[in-house]
Amino acid sequence: MHAYQRQLNAGALAYQYSPKADRAVFYPRLVCPFTGSDQLEWRESAGRGTVYAVTYLYPKGEPAYNVVLVDVDEGFRMMSRVLTPEGVSGDSVKIGDRVRVRIVHNEGADSVPFFEPEEEAA
Repeated sequence: MHAYQRQLNAGALAYQYSPKADRAVFYPRLVCPFTGSDQLEWRESAGRGTVYAVTYLYPKGEPAYNVVLVDVDEGFRMMSRVLTPEGVSGDSVKIGDRVRVRIVHNEGADSVPFFEPEEEAA
């Protein structure tokens, strides 16, 4: 199992950091895409960010849901979904919304990072 997934399963959103480039690297890689260095450090994200882009999907006969790009405060961008509170439409997420990671643990499967509106986060 990859180090990234191990950390998710343990409840942490991890990313790599390149000291040579002085910036975050995400999705995890063997070498820094900016410098070619293989000197990458694992760091844990606080899990807060801002919705950079959002699109909505409307499956026939099912509730709408979103797919987002989140600019995580540590300096990387990731694709995910924003889970909305019960009774709130999945197409209510807007660009610029502040969000916080919520790692969903699935019985017998790998954990998955989603986001939720920051004001709704516990």
